[in-house]
Amino acid sequence: MLTGSTISAIATPQGRGGIGIIRLSGPLALSITQTLCATKTSFTPRHAYFQHWYDANHETIDHGLTLYFKGPNSYTGEDTVELQGHGSPLLLRALFERTLELGCRAAEPGEFTRRAVEHGKIDLSQAEAVVACIDAATLRAARQAQKQLDGAFGRRIHQYMDDLTSVVAHVEACLDFPEDEVPSLFYDQLRKRVELELIQPMRAQLKSQLGERLFEGATVAIVGEPNVGKSSLLNALSGRDRAIVTDIAGTTRDVLEVDFEIHGIPIRLADTAGLRHSDDVVEQEGVRRAKIAAESADLVIFVADAARPETWDAKAHFSDLHCDMFIMNKMDKASIDLPVGFVPLSIKGDIGLQSIVDTIGAQLGDIDLADEGAMITSARHRTAMATSLESIEKGLSMLGREEMIDLTAMEWRRAWSALGEILGIGDVEFILDKVFSEFCIGK
Repeated sequence: MLTGSTISAIATPQGRGGIGIIRLSGPLALSITQTLCATKTSFTPRHAYFQHWYDANHETIDHGLTLYFKGPNSYTGEDTVELQGHGSPLLLRALFERTLELGCRAAEPGEFTRRAVEHGKIDLSQAEAVVACIDAATLRAARQAQKQLDGAFGRRIHQYMDDLTSVVAHVEACLDFPEDEVPSLFYDQLRKRVELELIQPMRAQLKSQLGERLFEGATVAIVGEPNVGKSSLLNALSGRDRAIVTDIAGTTRDVLEVDFEIHGIPIRLADTAGLRHSDDVVEQEGVRRAKIAAESADLVIFVADAARPETWDAKAHFSDLHCDMFIMNKMDKASIDLPVGFVPLSIKGDIGLQSIVDTIGAQLGDIDLADEGAMITSARHRTAMATSLESIEKGLSMLGREEMIDLTAMEWRRAWSALGEILGIGDVEFILDKVFSEFCIGK
């Protein structure tokens, strides 16, 4: 990316629409706009002007609203202009090419937001939240992205970094004194501070996977013997009549998937073929695929028939099967003592469905958090925080030994740098390149 250049892009999605937007940013944004409008008008920042935009022959390309945002009080921190015209792909393309003729270059993916980061308007975690806002599949995910965009997660990381700066300063101060002149109480207090202010809250953040699942979704596989109600459960949970339900065993021969949400978490629910021994080649293939679906799922639900005890053993046909939930279906047809670990359900009798929905949400990490805005929402953030925590704990294990005081400080500085990668602080050019390569043009 060429620093100081003026960039231009179509900022609205491809296709026809009521409005189409061209965005410019850089030192020549205003002068190029004045030429485009064939006017010497000094546009007042943050005022909308109705203008015609002309080609090189002074013929109108389109007309609409022109808005000027003077840097640093703009999205990118530079002089920025938005041309809001008609959403015709032909007109937008002609207008965009005219801006290139006048001195702009085509913006690279995410370059507007990258410039916002480089000019200190937002940090890197907020920039990633821009993509999360766009890609959010549920309202809860969108709200979480907004919290991150408002800086909630970044403020928590900054607090960790400030705490690390403070404890490193305390440790390095010990280097100027002999070991016997540093009271043990000092180290005890420092250990307690590191544990309470850094280790405990960071472990709590790393423990929850809810943030990532809000954006990446989760896969849930339903397994069990034939005719225990797996397809009925899929239909009931998704609210759609997707799976064929009959009294004939073995109706489902392949993995049937349906997308929906539970507690704001995007779910891909898979109904699988019944687990049983069969001479039918097609059914054997269905069972094989059922096992594969179960092995790759984030959550596996085992369903049994209350009236058929032979269906209650989850490992009868798949000894390596790991199940996270056990459901006893058709409780309206049998009076039994519920086996330990099973949740009662009767889809026809309207028993237990909401409880199962809530249990699935809890199993996928949907718990009450004191500060949802501080949730980890990406693998990059998780890796950086885990690396930081490892260095903090390593440094803490060496604290108090005179020969290792400098090593403690070094580990905690490494922890600080790892957290800095989340916010885009330090030498992180390769991280910037990776993050913004995933953006769309014009953002």
